[in-house]
Amino acid sequence: ATGVALVVLAVAAGVAVDPAALAGTERTPSSAGVAATGLTTRVQVSAADMRFSPDTVRVPAGNRLVIELTNADDSTVHDLVLDSGADSGRLSPGETTTLDVGVVGRDIEGWCSVVGHRQMGMVLHVEVTGLAEATAASDTGSGSMGDMPGMDHGAASPETGTGGPAAAALDLAASPGAGFEAHDPHLPPLERSRVHRRTFRVTEMQAEVAPGVRQQLWTYNGTMPGPTLHGRVGDRFVIRLVNDTSMGHSIDFHAGETPPDQRMRTIAPGESLVYRFTATHAGAWLYHCSTMPMSVHIANGMFGAVVIDPPGLPRVDKSFLMVQSELYLGDQDGPADATKVMGEQPDAVVFNGYANQYDHDQLEVKAGDRVRIWVVDAGPNRTSGFHVVGEQFDTVFAEGAYLLRRGNAEHGGSQVLSLGAAQGGFVELSFDRPGHYPFVSHLMVDAERGAHGIVHVTR
Repeated sequence: ATGVALVVLAVAAGVAVDPAALAGTERTPSSAGVAATGLTTRVQVSAADMRFSPDTVRVPAGNRLVIELTNADDSTVHDLVLDSGADSGRLSPGETTTLDVGVVGRDIEGWCSVVGHRQMGMVLHVEVTGLAEATAASDTGSGSMGDMPGMDHGAASPETGTGGPAAAALDLAASPGAGFEAHDPHLPPLERSRVHRRTFRVTEMQAEVAPGVRQQLWTYNGTMPGPTLHGRVGDRFVIRLVNDTSMGHSIDFHAGETPPDQRMRTIAPGESLVYRFTATHAGAWLYHCSTMPMSVHIANGMFGAVVIDPPGLPRVDKSFLMVQSELYLGDQDGPADATKVMGEQPDAVVFNGYANQYDHDQLEVKAGDRVRIWVVDAGPNRTSGFHVVGEQFDTVFAEGAYLLRRGNAEHGGSQVLSLGAAQGGFVELSFDRPGHYPFVSHLMVDAERGAHGIVHVTR
């Protein structure tokens, strides 16, 4: 008798690799000293829609467990790691592999180590039945001890950071190193063409996000935030998205009105799609990756801004763009910590991807200049209260409407542009006197977390 018990399961979907998937896990052998029965339990598991379904496998104590894992998703990468150290390796959509767990003598927990998938419920429970009888048999010396041949006790190897926790290196009073260049804060000028054609390549890279702190980012064209698009009402945008990474990604332009079914779909590694939209309304619009878990993809760098000028927008001397976002630090050179993202526990809040960068590379204007500052809150979780210390705004435009307009108010002024996550707008002001004027998010804890910069006004 071969003693093969066949159990058929169905399983869940994913997107990106969690560097801390096995952090702190005790890798106890799956047999836990229970004698092998010589029988094998085989299960077929398919991954789709952020669940292992069913999420529980029952195995008689002492049986060898073999899992046939299929990634049934159509666009994203998945895996299965167990707390025993067994690891399926990463599976592309449609790929199948066999994971030999070995002799099972205890309950085992498993999960997908793709970033954020475990937090969204992509877990698998292995429950042992008949443990008391098997333990008694082991105590009397019957059966053979240990795992069956082929058991892999090696650690799972998701893409991890190169050092310890990045948050331990975070010093918001530190200065960047020599040669530091801040993200260009200037709003790109309008183009003559009314049709804007761009290619956005999704890439993975390591980049500094604060002095001495490096994060693995997922980016559009290698920057966080991604490229800024600037146009007018009625302009057409043709964006070719190319996925050059090892996981599924997508893009969602809030500036467009289009069914999300196809243009916002997740595309697998190596694939591309073309996203077309016409700007029908003015505003400061967010774009971002909409692949689940969306919060993690945004937190890991996949966002940017589309600025559509209101008709008749007057000329100003300087026009800047600040995109506020949050950092949820994992290991050095590792991606965002999905548990922190979902717990709404940011380590830093930043403008244009780097903590306090405009303290070190200040915005330069002259006294008397008319200045417009566009602001988009990329989130994914925090609101913004944009404020310039020592000045007031005489024009405020938020979410498509003027709240205050220069010349239309006898004595009115504004102190803060308040934005929720994904909202945008602009403020205008003039600096009458030279000096150094800090700008912040007036949620003061966020200003102290890095949402801070300086406008240097010269004569």
